[in-house]
Amino acid sequence: MFLFLDNHVITFKEEGVWNYSTMLIREDLGLLVLGAREAIYALDINDISVAKSKVPWKVTEEKQKECTSKGKHPDIDCRNYVRMLHQMNDNLMYACGTNAFSPTCDYITYGDGRLKLEGNQEDGRGKCPFDPFQRSSSVMVDQDLYSATSLNFLGSEPVILRTSPIPLRTVFKSSWLNEPNFVYMDVVPESEDSPEGDDDKVYMFFSENAVEYDFYNKLVVSRVARVCKGDMGGQRTLQRKWTSFLKTRLDCSLPEPSLPYIIQDVFHVRHKKWRKSVFYAVFTSQSSSTDLSSAVCAYNVTDISEVFSRGKFKTEVNVEMSDVKWVMYNGELPVPRPGACINNAAKSAGIMRSLDLPDKTLQFIRDHPLMDDAVRPITGKPLLLKRGPLLTRLVVDDVSASDGQSYPVVFVGTENGYVQKAVNYDGEMHIIEEVKLFQNADPIDVLRLHQNQLYAGSASGVVQMPVSSCSRYFSCVDCVLARDPYCAWDATVQRCSRVPTSPENDKSNLIQSLKDGDATRCPTTAPVEPKIRTLVLGNNIRLLCHPDSNLAQVIWNFAGKPLPYSDRKYTIYNEGILVYNVSAADAGRYTCTSVERAKGRDYTQTLAIYDLREQSAAVVTDKIKTTLGILSESYTTSSGLHKTEEPPSYSKNLSSESKWIVMQVALAVLSVMMACLLIWNLYMGHISPFMCCGRQSIKNPRNLPEREYMHTGNDAVDSKQQMVRLCVTTNSGLEATSFHRNITNGDTPTDICIFKYITDESEI
Repeated sequence: MFLFLDNHVITFKEEGVWNYSTMLIREDLGLLVLGAREAIYALDINDISVAKSKVPWKVTEEKQKECTSKGKHPDIDCRNYVRMLHQMNDNLMYACGTNAFSPTCDYITYGDGRLKLEGNQEDGRGKCPFDPFQRSSSVMVDQDLYSATSLNFLGSEPVILRTSPIPLRTVFKSSWLNEPNFVYMDVVPESEDSPEGDDDKVYMFFSENAVEYDFYNKLVVSRVARVCKGDMGGQRTLQRKWTSFLKTRLDCSLPEPSLPYIIQDVFHVRHKKWRKSVFYAVFTSQSSSTDLSSAVCAYNVTDISEVFSRGKFKTEVNVEMSDVKWVMYNGELPVPRPGACINNAAKSAGIMRSLDLPDKTLQFIRDHPLMDDAVRPITGKPLLLKRGPLLTRLVVDDVSASDGQSYPVVFVGTENGYVQKAVNYDGEMHIIEEVKLFQNADPIDVLRLHQNQLYAGSASGVVQMPVSSCSRYFSCVDCVLARDPYCAWDATVQRCSRVPTSPENDKSNLIQSLKDGDATRCPTTAPVEPKIRTLVLGNNIRLLCHPDSNLAQVIWNFAGKPLPYSDRKYTIYNEGILVYNVSAADAGRYTCTSVERAKGRDYTQTLAIYDLREQSAAVVTDKIKTTLGILSESYTTSSGLHKTEEPPSYSKNLSSESKWIVMQVALAVLSVMMACLLIWNLYMGHISPFMCCGRQSIKNPRNLPEREYMHTGNDAVDSKQQMVRLCVTTNSGLEATSFHRNITNGDTPTDICIFKYITDESEI
């Protein structure tokens, strides 16, 4: 797994605008239509940093005063939050917003490169929630709007509504909806290739307080419900109400006993043949007793349909000394079957529409909307279990790999602004990478997927990122062990490349092993060249080594033996190793290797080699002699007793690094000489004892203030450069040309100083 702040992302945010939580992809117009607080944007779908148009949608002063008078916050609650965007036709869209706790809808057109709000505002009750932070869902089907939200200001009257020439809604009854939290809606074309002449279905996913369990407190369960697209309500019973509404429990159980997990988001992976379509869902724990905070489960459409079309119903029974209980109904069912769509069997009995259904069938469905059977996930268990920050949203991409198979790649957003990319191989969920999208750790409120691009929205902005960046993997082993269906190692060009989607492309030169993670086919890499570093006794040394994979274990070896992770002498962290207070015994070879285990195999890579060598005394002596020679020729008095002359051949041949080392040694020698001179002058009384200078001490990184550190796990690395001040006190009338300071005879003693930023204490 790779963890990083992605530098391939494109961001969009306008100053003063918040809550970018609604998106509509208009591929025909090349737009990402974005709904935020009091604004709607038309962004370039290929580069969302390009805003092609914006239309403000603010609250009127009258509505804001009315909202404030009800005790709501004027700057938070009493604003217009765009909560719904749907396409009507080529240039017409439909939008709804909370509008200061007064839901309002309007039409939006896009023409001549700009958005326009029509101004024909409609009452949005039943389409959009009053509370801007209450969950809701909607879908547009054949110009009819299906919505699930609350009908009143208090949020106490939930409804699933169809706005059409024949509007329909749910019954206001706890057995139908009991304090629900709506998550998702979509249509499934079940009429296609149906031998029974079935109707299309609209499925809705939500959580609610369970009515079927005896529990000391409110127990929340996850539900899936459905209605028939052709439903027209009943003639006498269930007038203008759904006659096909059925719901059941959605199970995403864990291996150990726990309270039901609560559904948070759903993504519909559509297939040309609707029976192969799959719903993926994110769940979070409602119990504090488990450390598994989130889960992802997948459900076949056919399994859900089977429960509704052939499953048992639940019914209420009165029990002595107890409240009403829900048990499985074992009686005879009315004909036609309650909740069924109008199919060929019903039509053959003369029932051509729901208005023709008998009262016995309608009364049964009014009192028994709950099914006894639960819908189980495809694998019988969650695809993904996660600890830590909660998962919030998900999208799924069906990817064709080099082996010709398709793999569903799941992108899940978290409550702290990350996106995880994962894939399931034979029941094993493999996390490919985790990307930080938002610096301020905002929860991800919306995710959309379109043509290899992922779009994420939060309270503070929007981010666009590619679904894969194969160029991040620099070696064949890294590319193969990532087990990313998008990427394979191209042996011809020697780089990690995107797997071509066209079946006509030649894939024989690609190295990819998704299920096994077998990197043995990778060619042998060139050996790592050692880097030579000079030891300065008593200083601290930092050696860099950064593994690309978070799944790899880093091992440091010194003189062929592994170094301990916890030792006063060393600090090993994710960027390398720190060696404190080095001595001659620390000279030698340091090797950084990574070991990654995949499917029972260990893959070892050498990442870096360092040879630490102690600086010889002869070299130091030569440098001091050379420095003294330079100093004797580089300083003159103001009366011109000595002529300043610098050997040109020496300055040309000396490298910049050598010059700096020479200068350091020269300053050290000069400091000693000046210190002796200072002591002599103090002893003779020529100068005041209060005149002195010095050099700032270099602190051990362990003793630096906490603000100077960036923390990585249990290790700490100095994140700021240190500044060293070197000073020399003079009173002899020298002209220090190299310090850009002139001192004439008769001047008072003066400090000559230089400053240098260092990142490695070995430079001192």
